Amino acid sequence: MKSILFLINNLGSGGAQRQIVELAVRFKQSGYNVRFLIYERAFSDFYFETLANHGIEIDDVAESNYLKRIYKVRRYIRTSVPDVLIAFLEASSFMAELASFPSKKWKLIVGERSANPAIKKSLKLKFFRQFHVLADYIVANSYENIRIIQEIAPIIKRDKYKVIYNIFNEDKLKPIDDFEFGKHDKLNLVVTSSHRYLKNLDGLIEGVKLMNSEDRNKLRINWYGSNLFDDSLEKALEKVKNYDFENIFSFHKDTLNIYEFMKEADAIGLFSYFEGLPNAICEGMLLGKPIIATRVSDIPLFIKDRVNGFLCDAADPMTIAQALSSLVASSSEELSIMGKCNYEVAQKLFDREQILKAYESLF
Repeated sequence: MKSILFLINNLGSGGAQRQIVELAVRFKQSGYNVRFLIYERAFSDFYFETLANHGIEIDDVAESNYLKRIYKVRRYIRTSVPDVLIAFLEASSFMAELASFPSKKWKLIVGERSANPAIKKSLKLKFFRQFHVLADYIVANSYENIRIIQEIAPIIKRDKYKVIYNIFNEDKLKPIDDFEFGKHDKLNLVVTSSHRYLKNLDGLIEGVKLMNSEDRNKLRINWYGSNLFDDSLEKALEKVKNYDFENIFSFHKDTLNIYEFMKEADAIGLFSYFEGLPNAICEGMLLGKPIIATRVSDIPLFIKDRVNGFLCDAADPMTIAQALSSLVASSSEELSIMGKCNYEVAQKLFDREQILKAYESLF
């Protein structure tokens, strides 16, 4: 069976890490020889145990000097000579592409995981993408992401681009039979994303502030995520205290048991300024939950406002307030119908076997 080397900066609790780990586990279970290469081990070991439990080895070439890091990654790849090299995130993809120059004996698949509009303005981010000419395929998890890369790197052949949606552990992501929506005094909205600026904690808090007091007091927001990037959580906690919203907001650390908390949610939320294809929304759909989210990336393609969820704009707290008010005003029956609709859509969009076959077709 073919060997697959997965390359990513670290194994922290980010969405890209969750996806690359899930892919690795599934290919390992399918009989492939799978290994991981990382270069920022000190950052986080969130998924180390998961990989170890599935017999997947992790090699670390940690190096603080950037040029030496590139050299170490290149030497490892060219020495190990995998059949397939899959790299996620821009820096990792860049190093994988440099390792493949001037020639290679492996299939190189680089993953684009963020439809960040800033890519079009940043010289560094645009520079990284030009090296995609060295990859066999560029796999993105949203059509919006592909559109951005095509705009800034027109020299890349269009047949190299593939959109493959995220893969999930369907065994753990099943709706609770006869789940009773709105069974508590307050609607339980669960958000699962890191506590950092782009996830828009401040916008959500300001949106809640714009709700009328009656609707606001029907809402409970539980936000789970890591706090390793900036001071957004610190600022959010201060604002929550100043607004006397401590009975509405609770912020929690990231956890491997996040699905247990999502299963008890009345709705799943996401308020980001930009995303690739957010795991939280896909997982919420697979769990049969209504969705409230900003209009980013491909979300509007499968979440229709006030049909199977509620859409708002990250930069406009008033639209967030309106979406939240509509959510808390929904009856238990309406929330249940939305959830069932999302589950049916998600079953088709995120079919695990089809996603694995889509990747295998590139090998």
